[in-house]
Amino acid sequence: MTGFPKEQHSRRRKKHRDSILQRKDGGCYLCEKLHKCYRQHICLHKHHIFGGARRQISEAEGLFVYLCPEHHETGPEAVHREYAMMRMLQEDVQREYEKSHTRAEWMALIGKNYI
Repeated sequence: MTGFPKEQHSRRRKKHRDSILQRKDGGCYLCEKLHKCYRQHICLHKHHIFGGARRQISEAEGLFVYLCPEHHETGPEAVHREYAMMRMLQEDVQREYEKSHTRAEWMALIGKNYI
């Protein structure tokens, strides 16, 4: 038998957590933290605090924030341009993670202490 129509297979979707640092409410994490500016942005970028090989860990554990384009890529305080901004996010997310987990769990997950 040819097997037409093909059987439908359901894809298993990965479950992703919400950000552990902020709610998705239209605000930029760095605008709020640095400048106390709580305006709603039309466009927000999802920034994974640990990218590259750890990007999937960031997604699964909620280690990401929402940033306006200026704080993400283009402005003088952009995390992809300014190392100090990236380091601040890494410290913030580690502190928040360790409120409900141990330092040993953090080290097993990420492998580096940022505090």
